[in-house]
Amino acid sequence: MNRLSLQQLIEISKLLRGDVIKSLAVAGSGHLGGSLGLADVFAVLYWHTLNHRPDEPQWKDRDRLILSIGHVAPILYASLANSGYFSREELLTLRQLGSRLQGHPGRDHGLPGIELSAGSLGQGLSVAVGMALSGKIDNSSWRVYCVDGDGELQEGSVWEAAMSAAHYKLNNLTCIVDRNGCQIDGKTSKVMELEPLQAKWEAFGWKVFQCNGNCIADLVATLDKASVYKEKPSVVIASTKMGCGVASITDDYRWHGKAPSPEQAKDFLKELDEYYKSIDTNAVR
Repeated sequence: MNRLSLQQLIEISKLLRGDVIKSLAVAGSGHLGGSLGLADVFAVLYWHTLNHRPDEPQWKDRDRLILSIGHVAPILYASLANSGYFSREELLTLRQLGSRLQGHPGRDHGLPGIELSAGSLGQGLSVAVGMALSGKIDNSSWRVYCVDGDGELQEGSVWEAAMSAAHYKLNNLTCIVDRNGCQIDGKTSKVMELEPLQAKWEAFGWKVFQCNGNCIADLVATLDKASVYKEKPSVVIASTKMGCGVASITDDYRWHGKAPSPEQAKDFLKELDEYYKSIDTNAVR
């Protein structure tokens, strides 16, 4: 896999955010806030971390990516399309009748690159544990990555899976927590407090890494460390901002499950340009 420079990864993250905004504006529905917030994470995953072959989606030695928070499917779809799994034009069919790009990703929709049919929250880590255990039994070289939302951690099944992963010493498993502090009903601190989050994961037997999930350089460094850690399962708590890249909706939970109108999308794309002009590229070279 040809790894990109930090500057190239930043450019990819902008492309992903733009595609998310455009596809949701056409669809008229979908989850914008979390998809924008995770754009940097997915840019690093698909263009730096994951060992995968877009032209061979079922390659047996591929790393497995489980998207447990299935409602942020738009950022997964944008990543798959831009890395070569299918054409970017298909992104504009999001949520349309008969489209392969439904509101939640489904393996039965015929879209390449989908590892999990994601719907109800709290299930993805359990699937990831099963995959990682299978890989350990077969002495495989591939790793499993699972992306969870922080609000999703309020589901008890997540912690059952976490306990199992530690019990079976699944050092081929990394969970990435989108720690944006927002969920559909408000701030996670108001709905159900998660802190002390690092201590919780450590108590369940995991190695914890923390990073700025909206900083490409920090993500690269942290995921590199997690990917080679061999003592126990690892979790990356990635601090992100919901709606990152569009200043007018950043950190606003009301955009958890809301799509922009065509007029708003035009304004959001202009805000996106301004956001990327503000990034200090000298700091990430």
